[in-house]
Amino acid sequence: MSDLSDVDRPEVDDDSYLANYVRQLEERIRGLENQRGAIESERDRLERELEDLRSEFEKLKSPPLVAATILDVLPNEKAVVKSSSGPKFLVKVSKFIDEDKIKPGVRVGLNQRTLNVMDVLPSEKDPLVKGMEIEEKPDVSYEDVGGLEKQIREIKETVELPLTNKEAFEKIGVEPPRGILLHGPPGTGKTLLARAVARETDSTFIKLIGSELVQKYIGEGSRMVREMFDLAREKTPSIVFIDEIDAIASKRQSSSTSGDREVQRTMMQFLAKLDGFEPRGDVKILAATNRPDMLDSAILRPGRFDRLIEFPIPSKEERKAIFQIHSRGMALNDDIDFDKLVRKTEGATGADIKAICTEAGMQAIRKEQDKVSEKDFIRATTKVMSGENTDMPGIMFG
Repeated sequence: MSDLSDVDRPEVDDDSYLANYVRQLEERIRGLENQRGAIESERDRLERELEDLRSEFEKLKSPPLVAATILDVLPNEKAVVKSSSGPKFLVKVSKFIDEDKIKPGVRVGLNQRTLNVMDVLPSEKDPLVKGMEIEEKPDVSYEDVGGLEKQIREIKETVELPLTNKEAFEKIGVEPPRGILLHGPPGTGKTLLARAVARETDSTFIKLIGSELVQKYIGEGSRMVREMFDLAREKTPSIVFIDEIDAIASKRQSSSTSGDREVQRTMMQFLAKLDGFEPRGDVKILAATNRPDMLDSAILRPGRFDRLIEFPIPSKEERKAIFQIHSRGMALNDDIDFDKLVRKTEGATGADIKAICTEAGMQAIRKEQDKVSEKDFIRATTKVMSGENTDMPGIMFG
């Protein structure tokens, strides 16, 4: 029985006092019932937590799984697998695994005792492959590319059209190029245009530098090439852009070191994957180089990189268009004569012109101006074209 010593008892025998006493007892009962409900809720929570801990403990007690790869899927929930140690086994697939996930090439976990398939593992990829520059939808469009009308037309025909209108190629009976090589001096817009076509085709843009495929140990570069193509297929539709491809595709020499031979093995793996690649697949391979004369003839033969698109130094009209693109978001004075700036930037690339616009803005900020004047552009042009460092540390334009 509850302790009611703290409840005021009536001192006289009166109906009003008795009613008050009963009301106090009822309030105490309600308080105790609420307290009991809270204790029961806490007990239920602790029981659930205990069950979770028991389940986790049982998982920790279970033997580790053996990594394996499915080679073939058979009826009656069976599969042929190859374990990480090498042997092949005919095993049973757990009924708790979705059948759609069991396919050849998928990595799975095998019970260490029974070798039954217990879990589906994520695909294995090199950390360098996972760390490639991947853009689901680049923020660059054709309007952001100045002075490359011919190159844009060719890239549309060789990259965009096969991805957006496959039926046209099937109707005519021709196959689009497997690989497209963009070549020209640095800063002429090769990467920019590759990103733009990825956006226009709603494709994932995957970029890596050719030198990243040059690895220290034998076979590492070849494995990265295979995983790169696997990643591209997973991200379809996708565009793989390999910058500085001459790092792995330079001309082979009669006398070479072990390092050169490993680079050649990487190139052979790349060519093999390119040869076996489905030409009408939703993956396009683009590469760029500043030195096409250094490339091995094997990579330029028909069926591989059989379409070459040149990116020359921009002409006067193209430089003016590039100036207008990079300055369209800037606050400018009305006195700016872009024709004068074009005459002062003979031999400049698109990257140089972008640097000039940035430096002109820095000049205006330094002088606390509200708008960028023509004098700011002239000073910036002199500074950038002479190869001087800008005010941004660690960066040189020239």
